[in-house]
Amino acid sequence: MDKMDKQRLIDYEDSIVAAFNRREIASPIHFSGGNEEQLIGIFRQIRPQDWVFATYRSHYHALLKGVPEEWLTEWIRDNKSIHLMSKEYRIVTSAIVGGHLPQAVGMAMAIKLKGLDERVWAFCGDMAAETGTFHECHKYATRQGLPVTFVVEDNGVSTNTPTQDTWGRQCAGSDNVVRYSYQRVHPHYGTKENPWNRGEERKAGAF
Repeated sequence: MDKMDKQRLIDYEDSIVAAFNRREIASPIHFSGGNEEQLIGIFRQIRPQDWVFATYRSHYHALLKGVPEEWLTEWIRDNKSIHLMSKEYRIVTSAIVGGHLPQAVGMAMAIKLKGLDERVWAFCGDMAAETGTFHECHKYATRQGLPVTFVVEDNGVSTNTPTQDTWGRQCAGSDNVVRYSYQRVHPHYGTKENPWNRGEERKAGAF
């Protein structure tokens, strides 16, 4: 596919936001935004043969992995936004916080056992990075020397709760952990910046 730059990512997500606001998509959607440049930089290191395991906020990940816009749009309109899957493009996502991390480690183990020239990139949010699932997966993968890189996408909140106010620490860094910070563009439902709460025309941010 053509190179996916920052503006093209934003334009695509704006088109999905517009469709959602027209009530053409009935299922929950976690919109991407604010982390275009960081993801573009990371995906420059991700090869076609590599696997991406991402969260429910994965539209940008899918596009940067090479998923065609038409395929992705059809999947979203079929109410599958929060669990995108494609064996062809080697992307797996999960609507369960941290639920995809053990799967990512399992894939990395299979790659190592088969001696393949592939790598796994496991994305998760800053809250998921403080859970036992993340730490167990990271510890096991590190000690087994598995071909997996964990990417922590830190927007500072666990849904609407400040992550570090709750957890009081950040996951320890290591050679196989990448962490970047960004400020989300689309709020969750119930936040003060959501115009739905003020009785105005509904805009993006229900999820």
